[in-house]
Amino acid sequence: MQEETLQATHAAVENRITVRALEPSDIDEFAEVMSQPEVRRGTLTIGYRSAENLRAWHERRLKDTLNVGAWLDGRMVGQAGLHIYRPSRAHSAELGLVVHDAFHGRGVGTALLRALTEAADGSFGLRRIELRVFVDNAPAIALYRKFGFVEEGRSRAYALRDGVLADALHMARLVDAPRFEPPTPDR
Repeated sequence: MQEETLQATHAAVENRITVRALEPSDIDEFAEVMSQPEVRRGTLTIGYRSAENLRAWHERRLKDTLNVGAWLDGRMVGQAGLHIYRPSRAHSAELGLVVHDAFHGRGVGTALLRALTEAADGSFGLRRIELRVFVDNAPAIALYRKFGFVEEGRSRAYALRDGVLADALHMARLVDAPRFEPPTPDR
């Protein structure tokens, strides 16, 4: 009974999450999410990224990236992006995803990943999405597996975290396509 109540609460919160394209005016909220202790510890970035730093990053990546944010009750609670590779790997993208520390386990990651995989499959025609995740980030790994990501390898001592070199998993989600059409030169 308690499990059913938890699932119902989770579904109710997930239904209130709004996912939309990240706008330049969202950067201050994005910087606040990126400065959360668990976000900094769980991602392969340096964390503590200022709004100015994130604004420059966002502007550089606009051309080949889909960046979305998740909002719950008017507050940004997560961000995710697909960086689409060019040109020989135009069928592929790299995924990055963060969820505000106070909103873990509430469906934010699911909402973000659902939006990105739907866009990847439908609008972009991507056939491969890849990512890297620390091996001890069990909740993130479970989320990725839920969306069809599988482990492709492990890099030992991949990134510095808390002053210690930590291992990372390489995961990917592949979509079986009968035929891949490379982009035309004008795309």
